[in-house]
Amino acid sequence: MTDLSNSLAMAASGMRAQAARLRLVSENMANLDTPGFRRKTAAFEQVMNGGKVSGLVKQGDVKLDRSQLPKLFDPSHPMADAAGYYEGSNVNLIVEMADAREAQRSYEANLKMFEQTRKMSSAVLDILRR
Repeated sequence: MTDLSNSLAMAASGMRAQAARLRLVSENMANLDTPGFRRKTAAFEQVMNGGKVSGLVKQGDVKLDRSQLPKLFDPSHPMADAAGYYEGSNVNLIVEMADAREAQRSYEANLKMFEQTRKMSSAVLDILRR
């Protein structure tokens, strides 16, 4: 039964990681037009258990995208410099939508794994009751 429990834990950690990724993507999308906003990214890390790979994942540290912020011309903007330019956001909506779709699909795959493991556990318990 411990292998089935480990499978549930792995699927749940994958769902948590993808949910965290979706939170970052939605924050990036919400700040698409915020001047000076830098895109936030995070990588996944393996969770180690006593120096061994456990199969679980977690979200790593959140990092800011250090790519160049675009210069936008709008002399009437309150943040514009003397030349009429201000720094925009380096968030690309197409990239964020693709990341959101990938996170959604990964979440769904982990959910299917969770459901299958639960069904297998139930079947094992039914066999043991006989």
